[in-house]
Amino acid sequence: MKVYNTLTRKKEEFVPIDKNEVKIYVCGPTVYNFFHIGNARPFVVFDTLRRYLEYRGYNVKFVQNFTDVDDKIINRAKEEGITAPEVSEKYIKEYFKDAAALNVKPATVHPRVSEHIPEIIDFVKTLVDKGFAYEVNGDVYFSTRKFPEYGKLSKQNIDDLEAGARIEVGDIKEDPLDFALWKARKTEDEIAWQSPWGTGRPGWHIECSAMSKKHLGDTIDIHAGGQDLQFPHHENEIAQSECCNGVPFAKYWMHNGYITIDNEKMSKSKGNFFTVRDILKDYSGEVMRFFLLSGHYRNPINFSDALMEQAKNGLARMQNAKDNLEYLKTAGALGDMTASEIETLEKLGEYKAEYIEKMDDDLNTADAITAIFEMISAINTETRGGATRSFAAEALTALTELTDVLGLLQSKEETDAISDEVRALVDERQKARAEKNFARADEIRDILKEKGIILKDTPQGVQIIKE
Repeated sequence: MKVYNTLTRKKEEFVPIDKNEVKIYVCGPTVYNFFHIGNARPFVVFDTLRRYLEYRGYNVKFVQNFTDVDDKIINRAKEEGITAPEVSEKYIKEYFKDAAALNVKPATVHPRVSEHIPEIIDFVKTLVDKGFAYEVNGDVYFSTRKFPEYGKLSKQNIDDLEAGARIEVGDIKEDPLDFALWKARKTEDEIAWQSPWGTGRPGWHIECSAMSKKHLGDTIDIHAGGQDLQFPHHENEIAQSECCNGVPFAKYWMHNGYITIDNEKMSKSKGNFFTVRDILKDYSGEVMRFFLLSGHYRNPINFSDALMEQAKNGLARMQNAKDNLEYLKTAGALGDMTASEIETLEKLGEYKAEYIEKMDDDLNTADAITAIFEMISAINTETRGGATRSFAAEALTALTELTDVLGLLQSKEETDAISDEVRALVDERQKARAEKNFARADEIRDILKEKGIILKDTPQGVQIIKE
């Protein structure tokens, strides 16, 4: 398997530090609102990376944080007339609802900043003691120029960065490039903790370094997140972690590309800002997941109604193939597989190998989905006139194995969800057809169609499909 390492700007063979466990840290949400479609992309992409590594036999320890200490949370608390911790708790619960709709698995650990204040203080204290950080009026800053490799991830020259640096009002830094590790409390209503430098709270960048160290150790296999986090967030994480621990922070850095909305940057002022909760009103979470995986993760992707409809149709094609195989598994012909079915199963093995090859090539989900559709075409051709139960069972296993890795076709439609009323109508239609009362049979078909039930007549009997 190869992954594109942002640090080296090239694809590299993936070799974990510990052959028994892959350690991954992915930057999670700041929990002050529902997460938007741009946030959803790294959640889905790196959940898929985790699933694929597990599929390939690795044990994965996957850490994704919640930033529950932040100015945005404090401001939202004032707007809603509740405390900052109440805001965070509210939106962490909402995160899990939307993540579940996208079939994003919970992380091995979801650390919160508020639960790691002692670790963060110890981390900052180490940097101060080693001479990499300094305190001014209760604020603690990292001395950026004391890390000679600063800029190695984003490939930016430190002198160019200084020319573009801005000093915010109230900052008392030794250098414009220095960044805050600890912020002194400014108002009484701010959430804050006691520290060696007075009452305050962590800066943004320090939290991920401290939580990664706590749960994964000093050096991890993969650090991942959105492209927008390369600078300054991930650049600052590298600097403070490597100065504190004295070893490389992460072996591989992976970043997903941006999402545009109808070819424009997403912006509240433009009115094209969509939360996942908004989109779920019109499309299922699985359609959204299919859409997010239909392009290569490093490429920019455009969100539009037309592309979501394409995703909806593509996912429906997958689902129909799975439904048909599940039906044939119990209603197909008994007996041994035909020579044609055996030959088709061999082809399915070839498509599986193609799928693995594409996923091994820097998680190329777009081409992996193409391999699944090639598999589906072969299955549909073979089952057009029916199939043996044994073929249907093996083909279903092959298809499900690959879609599971992508987190697709996970929605379970229980057969008992088809009501007694619907079953009675299906039985009545079958009786009408047997009596050659085709007018009544067609009338029942139309009644069921209005209820979202499609009937498919096959050599093995009638198949009930819920739209």
